[in-house]
Amino acid sequence: MSILSYNGSAVIAMAGDHCAAIASDLRFGVNLQTVSMDFSKVQQLGPRIFVGFPGLVTDNQTVFQRLQFRKNVYELRENKSVKPQILTTMLANLLYERRFGPYFVEPVVAGIDQTTEKPYVASMDLIGCVMESDDFVVSGTCTEQMYGMCETLWEENMKPNQLFECISQCILNAVDRDCLSGWGARVYLIEPEQVSISDLKMRMD
Repeated sequence: MSILSYNGSAVIAMAGDHCAAIASDLRFGVNLQTVSMDFSKVQQLGPRIFVGFPGLVTDNQTVFQRLQFRKNVYELRENKSVKPQILTTMLANLLYERRFGPYFVEPVVAGIDQTTEKPYVASMDLIGCVMESDDFVVSGTCTEQMYGMCETLWEENMKPNQLFECISQCILNAVDRDCLSGWGARVYLIEPEQVSISDLKMRMD
């Protein structure tokens, strides 16, 4: 078993029309043993920027804390809020610095550029190779199922309520077919003027 699937995880990010969304399952487990059912892998790193950290939970927390430190230093030095693209580069550099002994996380970034109101989604591997996307990115232990659902349901220029419905259906149906993730999901809907956080009920087995 890969160390990336030791704790189980599922994260999806999607772009819409002047909106973005990121969703995560809520299970925290150790192999097949479930420890907690309220553990979101998504962290907020700006007013309209969220990062999902699927992978090993200990590295998830370490990378989040170090990224938060670098983001705070950047904002103090530059006297402006960090943009999603800059945060992604910062995170990629952090991961690549440890390429010979990597952190076992494959992060997903979702946000909105507050200047242009353009959505931004990106993912990367555990050594920081970035893949920016115009539609959706997935990461976790059920990527094949998530890709299938996203390719089926995603459409261009979805409004916030359509995007919420789409990403919710994708994560709920994908993690139903994975025994290492699931036990509920949390969706963060990012709009230029607000962020909505919703918990989804699902099968608990």
